[in-house]
Amino acid sequence: MTTVTTTTPSTTTTDRDLPPSAHPDAMAASATTAAGLGLPPAQRSPLRHPAHPASAPDDDGHADTASSLPPCGSAPHDARVHGFLPERPPVRSMIGTWTRLDALARAAAVAPGREAAITIVERAHRADELAALRQRVSRLSPRNAEAAAMRIAVIAVSCGWNGLDPQAPAARRIADEAFLDLWAAVAHRIDHDQFVALPTLALRNWAPERKPRKHIPIDQLARTEPLVPIVRWAPEGQPLSRLDRLMLAATRLEAHGIWLFRLAETLAGRAPDDSSTQTALRRLVRVQHALRAQLRSEAVELAAAPTTPQQRAVLGALAEQGALEPPVLQAADAVLGVGARRPGEGSRRQHLRRHLPAAHRAWLSAMDRHCAPVRTLAHRGGPDAATYREAQESLIALRRTYTSLLHAAAHPAPSPLPAAA
Repeated sequence: MTTVTTTTPSTTTTDRDLPPSAHPDAMAASATTAAGLGLPPAQRSPLRHPAHPASAPDDDGHADTASSLPPCGSAPHDARVHGFLPERPPVRSMIGTWTRLDALARAAAVAPGREAAITIVERAHRADELAALRQRVSRLSPRNAEAAAMRIAVIAVSCGWNGLDPQAPAARRIADEAFLDLWAAVAHRIDHDQFVALPTLALRNWAPERKPRKHIPIDQLARTEPLVPIVRWAPEGQPLSRLDRLMLAATRLEAHGIWLFRLAETLAGRAPDDSSTQTALRRLVRVQHALRAQLRSEAVELAAAPTTPQQRAVLGALAEQGALEPPVLQAADAVLGVGARRPGEGSRRQHLRRHLPAAHRAWLSAMDRHCAPVRTLAHRGGPDAATYREAQESLIALRRTYTSLLHAAAHPAPSPLPAAA
């Protein structure tokens, strides 16, 4: 039986359980956010990139940004704005030469098994398609480089190569060399080596089903709009599979968890006896209960969805690599220190974080440091300490619910009942 440990769900939901999201660039919305938490307003610093000189588009329709843009993920990160979701909806369709990567990812995802997926990649190698893509990696904009990374990740897990280091000599004896070169080039472009994991496969693989109104914050968009996968694990025209629903559910969990990121920033640097600490911890408990309810609602549709042995193999391989940990749960753990209860959990935490971009890892490390005073409540008595322990227990319950969802996704579909005689 496949053993799994961590991930999240999908489906259309409303925001009855959570406060309404604040628009990241509006001062009025920022004040609303603080008022909703019962806390003083915090300084918001939405992600802003420096102005870049204009450059001519290449033959793929993308500007040549290699010299004008920083590596993806190197910009300052304010998790209060959109958590670990992308700043903008992921790229639904790539253009020019990169349409071949779209096609390869879609074909690999629905391949009946690993051997079939590998054959698809080898065929693209023989046709020089992979070499052509490799030559154009440096010309991708950051957003399109991240879109390419998601498609590379889908191909890698479909072929069973997700545990490989694409630059290691041993990998050349196992996987297609041209694909490894493309993989390594994209990893260098986004400045992230360990991207074949849930954060890339889920948070970069969704799109709103219909064109949304403009200027909707990304977390509100992912919470309230019907979502569809960009690269489907089920063939077109067929119902979404369990793996599709699991990946979309991970996106929903991150979107609903935006308030957890904002509360983490509130608790950072607070003294244990600060009057606002207990209020923020109570809010944290409520958010985690809402996330747990969200997961339970996702489980019903996921359990009813079809699955295949290949999809279960993909899920098992990701679990074996520790690549199914939702970023929002890592954020809660950085605040509450649940993982620090047992020896060796510190190294496990770093092992799970390696799948996140550098800016996200840095944010989690900052929370480890700045929330240390709050975590001293674990060794105290009194009502504040009781609230802290309740927050820890609610996170443990949330993780168990998520693990149950993973096991449901990894379980074979029930065989149809025999027809009555």
